[in-house]
Amino acid sequence: MGEQDSFLVGWWADNLDALDHEIARMALLCQVKILDTEVMRRVLKKDASVCGTHNPIAFAKLHNLLMLHMAIREKSVDMLGQAKTAAIEDHIIERLKKWFPEGMGEWPPR
Repeated sequence: MGEQDSFLVGWWADNLDALDHEIARMALLCQVKILDTEVMRRVLKKDASVCGTHNPIAFAKLHNLLMLHMAIREKSVDMLGQAKTAAIEDHIIERLKKWFPEGMGEWPPR
């Protein structure tokens, strides 16, 4: 991997990491198991019934952050390719599972 490739991977990893950490925080506030694929799909459809607690502001932010994540992921795949993007996400998900062990499941869906 060249220096420019390494820089790009690092840039995308940092941005996805920060975004996904905030998604995890909002999921925790809403008591949503965001790493569950079906739950995530329902959040994307603005179905707040997946929440364990009523927090409309946090849920709206969670929805918007997930939409942003999907857009950034698409751009990352365009720039880096599917394999590098998946490797970045795997690393981030492992970190999130350590920080937020209640949110287990597969995320994002592939």
